[in-house]
Amino acid sequence: MNTIKTLCFVIAALSSYAALVYRLFQVRRGWRDSAYRTLLVTLLLQCLTFTMGAVAMGSERFLGVRNLAILVMHLSAVAFCVSAQIILLRWAAGVEESGRKARYWLITGIALNALLTALFLIADGPGRPAEDFNTGSGQPLVLTYLLVFMVSQAVPCVTILRQCGPYARMTSKTSLRQALRLLSVAAVILFLYCLARVINVVTAACGLDIGAWTLAASVFSALGILTLSLALTISSWGPSATKLLEWARGYRSYRALYPLWRDLYESSPDIVLEPPGAAVSDLNYRLHRRVIEIRDGWRELRPYIDRTTNSDGGAGTRGSEESRQAFAEAAQIRRALHAKRTGTIPDDNADTGDFGDRDTDNFTAEVVWLTKVASAYRRLGKAR
Repeated sequence: MNTIKTLCFVIAALSSYAALVYRLFQVRRGWRDSAYRTLLVTLLLQCLTFTMGAVAMGSERFLGVRNLAILVMHLSAVAFCVSAQIILLRWAAGVEESGRKARYWLITGIALNALLTALFLIADGPGRPAEDFNTGSGQPLVLTYLLVFMVSQAVPCVTILRQCGPYARMTSKTSLRQALRLLSVAAVILFLYCLARVINVVTAACGLDIGAWTLAASVFSALGILTLSLALTISSWGPSATKLLEWARGYRSYRALYPLWRDLYESSPDIVLEPPGAAVSDLNYRLHRRVIEIRDGWRELRPYIDRTTNSDGGAGTRGSEESRQAFAEAAQIRRALHAKRTGTIPDDNADTGDFGDRDTDNFTAEVVWLTKVASAYRRLGKAR
């Protein structure tokens, strides 16, 4: 169990420091932005929390005082939650509203930290075993200290969750909307961490052993901090990641269309505007060209398409209606290519007309449809 707890702690700590380092690389561009400075403070407090956690795990004393690392960890965690609430206000609210609410959260954070410090001293924190601050050990003052700390963590999670939804719908910036949605996910996970911690403390105070379920708090903490670190940095790396995913999807479609395009090109070489090449430096242009060339090659086959034959050869009898239609189209293309090679022109061919409801101006939908046809075409080729 200790190994899993340590692993969860390491994941949370590494994600915190990675987010801080990533944001520090942007210090020259963003230092004049108050939201950026608040974000740096938030990440610093997040890192301090887990640094103090590491110190507490390694030694009972910090600066010569027993359990002081635990107190500093809890105080920095409260400050971190307050700072995260303020950064949300900076992102989504107006200057006047965010300033007023930020002052409220600052006063609340200072009051909570003062209360935690007082409870720690009254409960004789420096004189107690460190394990007491993990389970409470049934001591009323220690239990009060831990429950106040967990409430101080849970309340910001609830407020952040309530605010992220409306703010995400209001903003027109895609990266900010993604950050707010991810922040709401982090708030849910961290609230579950708070709930799990309260259950651990209360069950221990009641003398109940819940066994491995005590690990739930550590797991939720690691997942929550990891998600939060992503949320606090996604506004800068999110657009690049989106472009990379779009490129990957385009490249996958480009490759998937190749078998169908190749056979159509071999049948009608004049459909190609430029000599075929393997380079994908200008993927968007090449994908457009491949779709156009497939459509042109398809039209070249119209005199050889037999209207009286609509069977898909049994390959697409299962699946959705669209999948069955894709298999039917692919089988029709294969028969038409064979008819063209042998010089056989059907009596009832498709030499007139167009592509009907599949000849769309929506390029994305066109790529998706042709990719399905190409996939069916490749599977029919393997079946032969």
